[in-house]
Amino acid sequence: MEQALSSYHIFYTVAECGNISRAAARLFISQPAVSKSIQKLEENLGCRLFLRGPRGVSLTGEGQLLYQHVKSAIDTLSVGEEKVRRAAGLGIGHLRIGVSATLCRYVLLPYLKDFVREYPHITISIACQSTSETLRLLADDRLDIGLAGMGCYELPHTLFFDYISDIEDVFVAARPYLNQLRERGVPEYGILQNCSLMLLDKHNISRQYIDEYLLKNQISVQECIEASSMDLLIEFAKIGLGVACVIRQFVEPELADGSFVEIPLPAPVAQRRIGFVCQTQRSSDKPLEQFLSFYHKKQEKRL
Repeated sequence: MEQALSSYHIFYTVAECGNISRAAARLFISQPAVSKSIQKLEENLGCRLFLRGPRGVSLTGEGQLLYQHVKSAIDTLSVGEEKVRRAAGLGIGHLRIGVSATLCRYVLLPYLKDFVREYPHITISIACQSTSETLRLLADDRLDIGLAGMGCYELPHTLFFDYISDIEDVFVAARPYLNQLRERGVPEYGILQNCSLMLLDKHNISRQYIDEYLLKNQISVQECIEASSMDLLIEFAKIGLGVACVIRQFVEPELADGSFVEIPLPAPVAQRRIGFVCQTQRSSDKPLEQFLSFYHKKQEKRL
């Protein structure tokens, strides 16, 4: 396109008004400026666009052809502007969230339920994978925000951590399984060394945190069963398959009703933090800002 959009806007307004003076008034510019713009446009296109008459101007054949295309373009722009205004008014947008399956179920979903009710026009995509993969996708700008549990892991300076709460890792088992260990003569503080210990797979940050705890406290594991999610560990423990390392906050009902018994430890596992993670230098993304603002308001109400 050889001409500036302003030239076509002036041309379109003159064609609509049929009069240069009225067009100048509508555009809030001087009449000579309108005439000069039309003259320059005609010179550049190599043809006359308007016929001048005592009552105003009318389109030539070439002018009519150009007018049809310019009108179509301006109508398209008007539709686009209206859609943008409507999107801004309704809060339309897209939010990409990364989270582990466990944190998604126990932390994110209860929060999303209220958020979706307040912002129904925001499309939400949830990618469930390990925390390490979520952090990688955030760094690559393929996610807008992630929900992650931190242990000894240090975030790169490009990512910002917004604290939610602390979580505590505990070891639990069903009472019948513990009775079996006692029948075999396993002492209370020797359970972890003599049980089938059920942990998340080694690529999981939670598993790496627990491995460090076991190493630091010189707890050697004889038999280990790995699972891809904490939900599976909880279900395995319920059927008496072994001792599961899980997050206390996610099995509080089972601990309260006696379905699970907490295994005594030589030292408690240090609590970890969970929170939302996003780019430190993030662009102005309205759905993301609305998500974080909504979360902070929820947190303030709880305090």
